[in-house]
Amino acid sequence: MDNTLIYDLTAVQMGRMLTALGTWLEKAEQHATAKKVDPVDAFMDQRLIVDQYSLIEQIQSACDSAKFASARLTGKEPPKHPDTEKTFAEAKARVKSVVTYLNTFNADDFKGAFERKITQPWMEGKYLSGGDYLRSLIIPNFYFHLTTAYAIMRANGVDIGKGDYLGELNWKSL
Repeated sequence: MDNTLIYDLTAVQMGRMLTALGTWLEKAEQHATAKKVDPVDAFMDQRLIVDQYSLIEQIQSACDSAKFASARLTGKEPPKHPDTEKTFAEAKARVKSVVTYLNTFNADDFKGAFERKITQPWMEGKYLSGGDYLRSLIIPNFYFHLTTAYAIMRANGVDIGKGDYLGELNWKSL
């Protein structure tokens, strides 16, 4: 697979979607303020169902998927985040720091990424090719957590829709 396509699917697209997540968080914070509710209780600790991650954990997991994808596919070291975020400000800072990190990559960084052996701490002694890692683990996992975060916000009354989910599109004139 072309390294430009891998770069576009990871650093570019995931950065774009995390930027959209930052916008949803802004709207959720405005909603909490307007309703005069505690943002942690009303949002950050909310779940779609009792055995699923909370909103803040969904945000952390989406960020981790994005940063680990680019890092592991290029052989670089990802930034560390201790998962201590509790507030909208901290969640937005986490998202912004990962977007900033993703912006440090370029297409050339992804040369050989499709064939790279990707290991996971929880799968000792095993690996996925970079292509399998991207296609079968990272892309579905990233969008699972991103979509669940979106759904938690929607379920709690935040006025976000499909246009917010998609984020800014790069339309061109005919």
